[in-house]
Amino acid sequence: MAGKWIAALREAKKSAITQDGRRKIHFTFADGKEMVEEYHLTSEDLLLRKWRERTTLGAPGHWEVEMGNAALTEEDHPDGHLKENINMPECIRMDTRNAFQWRIRNLPYPHDVYSLAVDPERQRCIIKTTNKKYYKTLMVPDMERYGLPLESSALNFTHKNNTLVITYKKPAAIIEAEHQLRLEIRKLKDLEGSDDCSTQ
Repeated sequence: MAGKWIAALREAKKSAITQDGRRKIHFTFADGKEMVEEYHLTSEDLLLRKWRERTTLGAPGHWEVEMGNAALTEEDHPDGHLKENINMPECIRMDTRNAFQWRIRNLPYPHDVYSLAVDPERQRCIIKTTNKKYYKTLMVPDMERYGLPLESSALNFTHKNNTLVITYKKPAAIIEAEHQLRLEIRKLKDLEGSDDCSTQ
């Protein structure tokens, strides 16, 4: 399965621009799905990944953020949406080179009430508190794309300043594949005179 995903990445149409200190790569896959990744220009760390699919009528769908913190526009949510209370828990995935990482802000409970586990059947990370005030499941789409099972031994967390930081250590196969992708991305030339990452 890992081979299929790597092949899909290599076969996808790619375009690139450099903007606002970021290298933005737009992938269009054979099935019509689109993925945009944004990398820090100097460190080459991945800052954002978002996806969209075509609707049943063939129009571009809405962007769905998988990783990072994107400022979504009205175009992404044309029907509008309610803004959550600023004190509600907020979960943002921000990976490092060696780990998938989530930060859940506005969780004031002490460290010892949190419990983390992997659900082997659903292949999800489960977060819950013994005081039954918080429960959340986390998907790791990268592991699914590479056909790798989640392992409890790779999962850990810390809690400080009302923020729960959950870390899942990346398998060596994913670290190596991401390294190879960065090497290929370096070779892409920027689209001249383009304001976005849309494939031409």
